[in-house]
Amino acid sequence: MAFKFSDKYLKNVITENDLDGIAGEIASAAKMLDEKSGKGADFLGWTDLPVNYNRKEAERIDKAAEKICNMCDVLIVIGIGGSYLGARAAIEFVKGNYYNESKKSTPNIYFVGNDISSSHLSAILEICEGKDICVNVISKSGTTTEPAIAFRIFRDLLYKKYGESAKDRIFVTTDKVRGALRGEADARGYESFIIPDDVGGRFSVLTAVGLLPIAAAGINITEMLEGAAAARKDFAGGDVYTNDCYKYAAIRNIMSRRGRKIELLAVNDPALTMTCEWWKQLFGESEGKDGKGLYPASVTYTTDLHSLGQFVQDGTKLMFETVINVDIEDGATIPYDEQNADGLNFLAGKSLNFVNQKAHLGTVLAHTDGDVPNLSITLTSKSAFDFGYLVYFFEKAVAVSGYTLGVNPFDQPGVEYYKKNMFALLNKPGYSESKAELDKRLSELA
Repeated sequence: MAFKFSDKYLKNVITENDLDGIAGEIASAAKMLDEKSGKGADFLGWTDLPVNYNRKEAERIDKAAEKICNMCDVLIVIGIGGSYLGARAAIEFVKGNYYNESKKSTPNIYFVGNDISSSHLSAILEICEGKDICVNVISKSGTTTEPAIAFRIFRDLLYKKYGESAKDRIFVTTDKVRGALRGEADARGYESFIIPDDVGGRFSVLTAVGLLPIAAAGINITEMLEGAAAARKDFAGGDVYTNDCYKYAAIRNIMSRRGRKIELLAVNDPALTMTCEWWKQLFGESEGKDGKGLYPASVTYTTDLHSLGQFVQDGTKLMFETVINVDIEDGATIPYDEQNADGLNFLAGKSLNFVNQKAHLGTVLAHTDGDVPNLSITLTSKSAFDFGYLVYFFEKAVAVSGYTLGVNPFDQPGVEYYKKNMFALLNKPGYSESKAELDKRLSELA
């Protein structure tokens, strides 16, 4: 098995008595999830998705991905939050950080509509000059500000470049019957894919939301779904002693109750940096409400040991770490140097992974000695199957953990507050009263 969860570094921190004390709560939370009786039960489509996904839709996704690969040099994926994080995480997990620079038969893929930075968008537009382009716009409503702005710009670019045939280069992933994008896709004849009503954005990577860009990168989406199905089977039933998914949820809640309010997801392969970003949204949006929840943060080792390592080792004891250790031999070795000016000939002939594994072990032991408890997940491959497996593990864990915490893991009411202020300050119709109040506040701060 390429995935192994371990709590061995916690043996002096969390005892069996601690697990005994929370086992009943975890069992109740797992029962709510299994029976779909808890808050947010309307958004549990992801739980069975790996085994009951729409096969015809998956075939259409593969055909559309093949069409995209044949039509364009660049695929622009437009979306924010769960509409892009999972796809980008999957592509980099399987293909690496430098996917766009590698030799391949698939298009370069760039993600926009996840910020409102003019310089970022301008840089992508410059990359697109002289290239054949396709667009995949992903939005349930079609009115989310960031992706809607980006889609306006790229839709205009495509119609100016290709005329009416631009419609064949635009792929829409949206609601089945409602929303601005649904109406436009139907009116203009864009090929479209469905965002299921019962799957929330941060749980949507294994739907068309993530699968179309992933397939366009040449990744086997059936294999990815098979990985998730394997995790669904492996983490069904059992308890905190036999089910690692439940044990992870239990340990997170124990840590929170002990005042450890930050979970630091540490990875030792930069290809998992975007996996960390996906994980942060999954856990942050699912648990951060009602004044509760662990703050999800991330680091990439050994890089961040030279910047944040000092704080993790000796700083305020706010956190615990969950470390994803990628243990894969790829053949890269350290050469012998006759001068040995750097003093590293003792490593000559050793693989980089050998050194990385010793760095991993040294770091875990140092941080454990520094009173930073560590959990570990070891991956011995980075296939599409492995990504699907890891995704399902974290999705189920956060659901059980959130129910144990006493929150609804499937809503996100807090994200609307900034939007209301932004719309008022932008003079959106219907927000005039709020604008006056905000203008007054800002003038008083001037």
